[in-house]
Formats: sequence, structure tokens, C-alpha cells
Amino acid sequence: MEICMSMQMGKQSICFETPPYIISSASIVGKKEGEGPLGACFDMIGKDDKFGQDTWEEAESTLQKEAFTMAVGKAGLDKEDIRYLFSGDLLGQNIATSFGLMDFSVPLFGLYGACSTCGEALSLGAMCVAAGYADYVVAMTSSHFASAEKQFRFPLEYANQRPLSATWTVTGSGAYVLGKRKSSACITGITTGKIIDYGIKDSMNMGAAMAPAAADTICRNLRDFGRKPEDYDYIITGDLGSVGREILIDLLKKEGYDISQLHLDCGMLIFESKAQKTGAGGSGCGCSAVTLAGHFLKQIEQGKLRRILFVPTGALLSTVSFNEGKTVPGIAHGVVIEHAD
Repeated sequence: MEICMSMQMGKQSICFETPPYIISSASIVGKKEGEGPLGACFDMIGKDDKFGQDTWEEAESTLQKEAFTMAVGKAGLDKEDIRYLFSGDLLGQNIATSFGLMDFSVPLFGLYGACSTCGEALSLGAMCVAAGYADYVVAMTSSHFASAEKQFRFPLEYANQRPLSATWTVTGSGAYVLGKRKSSACITGITTGKIIDYGIKDSMNMGAAMAPAAADTICRNLRDFGRKPEDYDYIITGDLGSVGREILIDLLKKEGYDISQLHLDCGMLIFESKAQKTGAGGSGCGCSAVTLAGHFLKQIEQGKLRRILFVPTGALLSTVSFNEGKTVPGIAHGVVIEHAD
């Protein structure tokens, strides 16, 4: 682990002089995610995607409630020990977050970065701990296939056909306890993304809309930290899917970086796309959150991975902007996570 001589790096990055630790994490997913290639990695798999609730939105709130409770419990803490909560989701006005977490009475920063929210939450939580504003914070997010389809595409009862470029929103919630207490994984740096718009208007091809933002953030991270792609074990995007991955690789090659052998995408890992009929792969806030918590973080803690660049990707559209014919801008936030000896 490198020692930072300066907190501010380049134009968009921070290198933490005292890296905050990821003390614990929790990953809770739905039935389809549990049947995928990473099923054995997750802490909890729901038998019913309504999680005992009456509506899809209430089900997603339950995901957040359970993920928070599990992550805090695994850290050996009580909810009163948590200074701040950083969380968000895809639903209008973050209702999955507000209704899911309000009973804990923990001060909340409600976030919206679309499917990049996990990276945004981890970045802000890490900054808060590193600056001494909190001993413990929780960074988390969620998504639900049915609630997202209902809001952004079509109700499930409509049974519309989906093009192969479309992704499948992950039902899941990932939560992380960050703090000063030493553990086996820490956040050593972040690169905050900019809004990038290449004029994509197809809501069924989110990978193409988000790939330019991912390329911009990855490129900026490498330049700000003076690194090569090979300085990372993996560069992991959130939910570009098979379509977005190809665009990302091409865009970075034009900038002089070849990450084709180092790149992984959470959306391509969480489902077996052909067998599970999930199109280009998984998506949603929960996609990157549960894949990091359930799969990659364990490898970092065990020392199998020494350093990764985690880049959740988000498409900044709403039902209003889409119906008014606006483009779909993208954003991506980079989080450098390392094994702590």
C-alpha cells in the first residue's frame, strides 16, 4: 500500500493519507441472482422477491433494512455507533432508502447517482471517515427488478419484448461499514466522475450510454495517480454489460490504454446471460454493490487481490427526461480498494 504525500491528486482524485477501512459488508439478493454464477457468494438469498411485503417498493425497502442490519452486526456494532448513513436507490425521491432506513434513526445523506450510487456512497463515506468526521459510517444502495421495470420501462404484466442490448435490473442490496478500525481491506483513493453525454437516447441500451463515462473516469484515475492499468489486479465496472464493455475497451485504446485483459464487469458476472435470459447482463444500483460485497471484497480480504479499481456506472435519466426526448447522460465513480496487511 502506497503512502500518499498529498491528498489531492490531479484534477478529480483524492489519495487518503490515512485510508478508511471496510470493516464489514453485507449482500442480500433475490432468487434469480441466487441462481446465477455468484449465488454461493451472497450472504442472503430471498425465496420470494417480494420479501414478505405487499409491493415491490416495500420489498426493496426491506432489502436495505436487512442489509444495514447485517453489515452493522457483522462489524460487531450497534446502530447507535453509526455516525452517518450514505444511501440511495433508483426509485422516485429515493423512497426505497427513506422507508427502508428511517426506523434506524441514523443521520442520512440520501444519494442519487443512478447505478453508480455504490461508488458515490463509498467515496463520500470514505472522505467522511478520513477527514475525522465519523468513526463509523455505512455506505449502501439497492435496486429491485420489478420496481425498476415499473418505473423506467413497462409494468411486468405488459410482458413487452426486450432487445439483446437491454440489461436486467438486479434485485439486491449491498451495505458496507467504513471506519478507522483496522481490517483486511481499505479504500486508498477515489476518482469522482463527471457527467458525460454522447447523445444516446435508447433506454434499452444503457451500456452504450454509460461506457463513455466509465472510460473518462478510468482514464482520469490512471493519469491522476500516475498509474498504468497493470497497477491494478482488475478494473471493475458496474453494469456496462457485453455491449458497453466493447465500447469501453475501444474508447480507452484510443487514449493509449488497453484494459481488455484486466477488465471485469459486475453485470456480466452476476448472471449467466444465455441460460438466465438476461440480455447484455445485470444492471441497477444493487448489481455492483452485491458483486463487490459478495465476490470481490472477500478476495481482497484474503489477499488474493491486492488492488482493484472499482467503477460503478450510472445512466442519469428519468421518466420525464426520457419522455421529453432527452439524451441519457452517464456518470462513473472510481474507488481504489486495496488489501491491508
